[in-house]
Amino acid sequence: MRLPGLPATVGQLRDGRTHHDELRGHDVTTTGNASSPVATAAAGLAAGTPGAAFDVLRDYLRARATFTDQDFAFIRTMFVPASVRAGEFLQRAGTVATHAAFVARGCLRTYVIDAKGKEHIVQFAPETWWLADNVSLTTGTPSDYFIDAIEDSELLLIEPRSHEAIVERIPAYAAAFRKGLQKHAAAKDERIVSAMSTSAQDRYLQFMKTYPSLASRVPQWMLASYLGVTPETVSRIRKKLSRK
Repeated sequence: MRLPGLPATVGQLRDGRTHHDELRGHDVTTTGNASSPVATAAAGLAAGTPGAAFDVLRDYLRARATFTDQDFAFIRTMFVPASVRAGEFLQRAGTVATHAAFVARGCLRTYVIDAKGKEHIVQFAPETWWLADNVSLTTGTPSDYFIDAIEDSELLLIEPRSHEAIVERIPAYAAAFRKGLQKHAAAKDERIVSAMSTSAQDRYLQFMKTYPSLASRVPQWMLASYLGVTPETVSRIRKKLSRK
């Protein structure tokens, strides 16, 4: 099923670093819903168990606020499950954002491309991170950002109106969502400060603190783009730290 409001196709990168004009179209696919225990949510996702993505969101929300079964039943109706393969676009620059995404499994990245065709990665979004271009979502203006999947990923998408419906009906959701946004805002602020005032090694260590699960999952050239250094610099930093 094609997602409402999303482009008819998304692009599969042949060379994610340089050849953005060489694209093949693929649909973002959606999945069904069902319930499974918290302890098996991740395994269920890996095995393709329907509903496991919502189990991850439920765990995330329960860790931050108190909800009833009725609350979760309503919240579930507001999200659209989606599968995104590695290399597929969830959003392209120049299009208007229509959904925010909760990452239940996998990892995505947000990036811009400058006038010389060079990528600059703004954010990674691994499991339990929210991902959205809030400016485009709220103003209806075209986005400046590309968003694509680094790994095969399972997402839960939500439109702004559906998000507002949950916030108005379930105060606990607003509190949990706000805590998640505070985490992301803190990470963004720390990155801005570190980019202006710290060494490449300190920025690398900050990355490891913000994204502890990504060290072995993100290609070195992507990590270098995020840190604003060359891949060779990342390699030197890793070698230096490995000797300590």
